[in-house]
Order: sequence, then structure tokens, then C-alpha cells
Amino acid sequence: MADSENSGDGWEKRILEKLAFSSLQEQRRARRWGIFFKSLTFIYLSLFLFHWLGWFPDSDISISGKHTALVDLRGVISPDSISSAENINAGLQHAFKDKRTKGVILRINSPGGSPVQAGYIADEIKRLRAEYPEIPLYAVVEDICASGGYYVAAVTDKIYVDKASVVGSIGVLMNGFGFTGAMEKLGIERRLLTAGENKAFLDPFSPLNKKQEKYAKELLHEVHQQFIDVVRQGRGQRLKDDPELFSGMVWTGEKSIQLGLTDAIGSSEYVAREIIKAEHIVDYTPTEGFAERLAKRFGGVVAETLISSGIGWQLR
Repeated sequence: MADSENSGDGWEKRILEKLAFSSLQEQRRARRWGIFFKSLTFIYLSLFLFHWLGWFPDSDISISGKHTALVDLRGVISPDSISSAENINAGLQHAFKDKRTKGVILRINSPGGSPVQAGYIADEIKRLRAEYPEIPLYAVVEDICASGGYYVAAVTDKIYVDKASVVGSIGVLMNGFGFTGAMEKLGIERRLLTAGENKAFLDPFSPLNKKQEKYAKELLHEVHQQFIDVVRQGRGQRLKDDPELFSGMVWTGEKSIQLGLTDAIGSSEYVAREIIKAEHIVDYTPTEGFAERLAKRFGGVVAETLISSGIGWQLR
């Protein structure tokens, strides 16, 4: 009787042990699958984050055979924008150094911006053209190529436009506001202390100083003449003798060809296929990550403040 009871207890114990062991195995399997899916999710999110921050190099460049290199110059040309001289020059350098590059297109859609940044880009273009004389560089204008944008385009081999593109605005401006009348009406007194006669140069809350106004115009004229010299050197005998050419006026792409500011009608695809004879286009435009954009935004606050207050000029 006792043996029978012991046998029954042993059977129940074995069943319980098997159930417990099976449950433990199931928990381990579930834990392993959980770790696997969590790891997969982590890897996916990490790849997405790295791509969003711009930490991956462009994959388009890893190709074989001759091709047309493309660099985009879009928006305002400024130190903290995607079209800064640092970014555009890096793209151009990469494009020219690639032994598979047969020709380079600088695709422009810009209203202008900093004359310093535009000058840096133009100087780098001249250097690269001297170092790689066998590789042509053409500018292709989309909607607009004005002021600083045209400053850059003028030093390329040829400029192609759409008939409705906006081209020109060869001039320099310095803008701001004057609040003295509004301050008088509101009863606001301006208290400005300076050490240096011209430290408050063109202060928007003080009456316009004629001497400073005259000096500002001289500065603008000097930068404007630099702009004109770059255009004349770049375009040479192609420029027509028109009194409005350097007045800051803009023209359609079709009219700009007649004035010698540009050369012909053509898109990026047309230039790659018919002019460079390398139909495949590879984009060498550097992409900025979120972290870079944020850092540059903080660094550009002072410059933006100066420009918005009138202390600074722009090719627009």
C-alpha cells in the first residue's frame, strides 16, 4: 500500500517537473525571441537615426565608368546654409578628383547671398579648373540665378538656362530700418554711449548720419566693382555693351542669352547627354546632418543679427 502511494507521488512529481521544465524552456525561448526583436528594432532605429543625421556617405558615388558629376547650389549663399562655400567647395573637389568624372555641372537655383561666400566658391572653381583643365564645368540655371548666384556662375565655362529662368541682379545692397520717428511718437529716448566716432555705424535707432551714409555707399560701390570685374573676366567678349547690364536689373533666361550673360538653353540632363557626352549623372552635393545644421545655426546668429540690422551687405 505504501509502495503504491510512493509510486503515485513519484508519478505526480515527474509530471510537475516536466511541466516546470517545459515552462522554463518556453520562458527562455520567449526571452531569446524578445532579445532578438529588441536588437533588430534597435539596429533599425540606429540606422534610421544615422541616416537622418547625415552620417552615411552618399552611395550614388560608388559606380564605375565615366559620368557627369552634379553639385547643387540651392537657396541663399551664406556660411550657415547648405550652400555655404565650405559645402559647395567640398562637393566640387570630390567631383573633380574622381577619375571617372568626365564633366561637372553646377546646378544653380539661388537669389544670391554673401559676397564673401560667393567669392570663396568662385576662387575654388578657378583653382579646380586650373588643376583639372581636361574636365569642363558648366553652370545650369533652374528658376533663378541672381546676384551672388550669378557671381559664381560667371566663372564657369558656360551657363545654360531655361527660357523663363531669372538671371542677373549684378548689384550689392545694404538694408535696414530707421525707427527715430516712431520713437519720438512713443516718447522713447535713445541712450547710446560709444567710444569711437563711428562705433554706432548706421544705428537704426539714431538719426541717419550723412558722413556714415556716404561711407556706406563707397563700400557698396567697391564691392559692386569687384562683382563687375569677376563677371567681365568670366564672360569676356560674350558680354554685350548694354548700360543696364550692371545696374542690378534681372532678365529672363532667353534675354540673358542675347545680352551675353548666359550661353544657351539647356537642362542638366541635356548638358550631360549632349555637351559632356556622359548621360549618367552622379550627385556629389554634400548633405548636412541635423547636428551640423544645429551647430552652424548657433554659429550664424551673430552674422544674421548684423545683416538684419543693416551692418553687412549682400549680393542680391
